[in-house]
Amino acid sequence: MSRPSPTDPPLTGLRVLDLATLFAGPLAATLLGDFGAEVVKVEHPRKPDPSRGHGPSKDGIGLWWKVLGRNKRTISLDLSKPGGRATLLRLVENTDVVIENFRPGTLEKWDLGWPELSAVNPRLVLARVTGFGQFGPYAHRPGFGTLAEAMSGFAAITGEPDAPPTLPPFGLADSIAGLTTAYAVMAALAGRDRTGEGQVVDMALIEPILTALGPQPTWYDQLGHVQPRTGNRSQNNAPRGTYLTADGTWVAVSTSAQSIAERVMHLVGRPELTEEPWFATGAGRARHADVLDEAVGGWIARHTRTDVLAAFEKAEAAVAPVQDVRDVMADPQYQALGTITTVDDPELGPLRMQNVLFRLSATPGAIRWAGRPHGADTEEVLTGLGLTPDDLAALRAEGAL
Repeated sequence: MSRPSPTDPPLTGLRVLDLATLFAGPLAATLLGDFGAEVVKVEHPRKPDPSRGHGPSKDGIGLWWKVLGRNKRTISLDLSKPGGRATLLRLVENTDVVIENFRPGTLEKWDLGWPELSAVNPRLVLARVTGFGQFGPYAHRPGFGTLAEAMSGFAAITGEPDAPPTLPPFGLADSIAGLTTAYAVMAALAGRDRTGEGQVVDMALIEPILTALGPQPTWYDQLGHVQPRTGNRSQNNAPRGTYLTADGTWVAVSTSAQSIAERVMHLVGRPELTEEPWFATGAGRARHADVLDEAVGGWIARHTRTDVLAAFEKAEAAVAPVQDVRDVMADPQYQALGTITTVDDPELGPLRMQNVLFRLSATPGAIRWAGRPHGADTEEVLTGLGLTPDDLAALRAEGAL
């Protein structure tokens, strides 16, 4: 491998094996690949990553996979076969990071646990992503993001007060865990830079989303406070919520800062409310949300969304349109940031997707290609490892490829 240049993406030269499926582990590998890591996606020869079949497809090609599989080379390998196990160990010799999300004990069943992997590469970082972690009473249960969203307290506080708990219509817990896993891997690699030795990352889906929910455990510990469902309202400030405009669209208003709350009330023609003693704190305003919502909602209902947005911007008050994906694709701020980019794909032609997650001024990341077909790079990767055509034929005969 050639020496990285100063302008190459920051993770150039980092080698990652993605053994994971659905969705946190693969997303972590995607994020590493976006910033230059060489990611090899390892899938079962006869049971590909199920994300290839999730959601809408075009011409039989799963579109979610095109995003999740970007910047990854794809190989097929059955790790339960002796030849598959031996081949993986050869790959691990020159790998920095392995990401997996099998149930605890599965890699060990194949004699591919941490002792075996670290024996062939003491500098390896092994990221293990599971529903409940590697130990504890729930460790061997099947775990998915939906269960984490329920167990963490997210569903309990989401929805209207008189309605059932609400689960998100997308992989929220998986996405948060994927972001966290990428961060955890980088922390483990930083530790390796000091010690020269790798380590295991134990990532449980139920934990990152709990952190994202804020100080609920501390509130309960110190005050016995249990956060209720409040719909779009907040217990910490008001007015706050979504409001219907005169032309039948919605906007969201936030008044987390006291000065913003005062500007909003002047804008909607109710400045006298700012003189009320309870208006001086967010919690006080939250206790009078009915009054404030009536004032703000009534004003917004008499104006079009365009006029609402313009008036709030002029008043330096916080507002945003409630957008669906059609609006997102046309939004001028997203366009200015390059948040949606176009990737040329051999199978589907030009396709648009989210760009890399953040911008670096000197060594930016990039999407080099979209998700590739199942096993598309098997021969190239394995012959680059030193396997001969006879070796590949033997692996195929065994069912390991």
